[in-house]
Amino acid sequence: MSLLKCRGFLFDMDGVLVDSRAVVDRTWRRWAVRHGMDPDPIIAVAHGRRTGDTLRDIAPHLDIAAEVKWLDEAERDDMEGVVAMPGAVAILTHLPGVSWAVVTSCGDALARARLEAAGLPIPRVLIASERIERGKPFPDGYLAGARGLHIPPDNCIVFEDTPPGIEAGVAAGAQVVGLATTYGADRLTAAARVVRDLSEVHVGRGGGAAAGDFHVLLG
Repeated sequence: MSLLKCRGFLFDMDGVLVDSRAVVDRTWRRWAVRHGMDPDPIIAVAHGRRTGDTLRDIAPHLDIAAEVKWLDEAERDDMEGVVAMPGAVAILTHLPGVSWAVVTSCGDALARARLEAAGLPIPRVLIASERIERGKPFPDGYLAGARGLHIPPDNCIVFEDTPPGIEAGVAAGAQVVGLATTYGADRLTAAARVVRDLSEVHVGRGGGAAAGDFHVLLG
C-alpha cells in the first residue's frame, strides 16, 4: 500500500478510463493492410501517442493529414467492445468535476464518443490532440490539463498506461501512477508507483482545500 496526496487528477483516457485496445488494434491493422505494411511493429508503438506522430515515424512519405482523417473516422465508426476500464466508474463518480481532467492523444470528437460509449462522464476539462502543439512524451497536454483545473502540476496525480504518457507526466512535474493495463509493469518504471488498474486506487478527502485535499491509497 502507498499513500499519495494531491488536489487534482489528470487521467489519460485509452487504457486508463476506457478500454479501446481492440478498436485501436483493429483499425491500425486495417490501415497497415491498405498500405502493405506489417501491423505488429506499428501497434507496438501506436498506443499512447497522437496518430499523426506515429504516422510521421512510420510513413513520413504519406499525406499525414489524410491518413489521420482516415484513421480517426475509422475509429469513430467502431465502438464495438469499448467499455469502461475496471475502477473507472467508481473513481469518477466520487470526484468533483473541478478536480479532474482527461488528457488524451486522440481527437476531441473521438474522445467524447469513447467516453460516452463507455458510460463515463465528459469532463469539464478535456485536452485532446487538437488542443496542444506537441503530443506525449512532451508535457504540453498535462500542463494544459493542470492549467484548466487551476491546480499546479506538482499538486496533481497523472494516471497513465504507456511509457510516452508516463514520460509526459513526469516532465510536467506531476506525480505519476502507472497502470499495467497495456504494457507490463517492467515498461512503466519511470512512474512513481504502478498498479494493476484503477480498481487499486482509492480516493478519500483530506482536511481542507490546500495541497493534500485528496488522499490517494494505492494497492
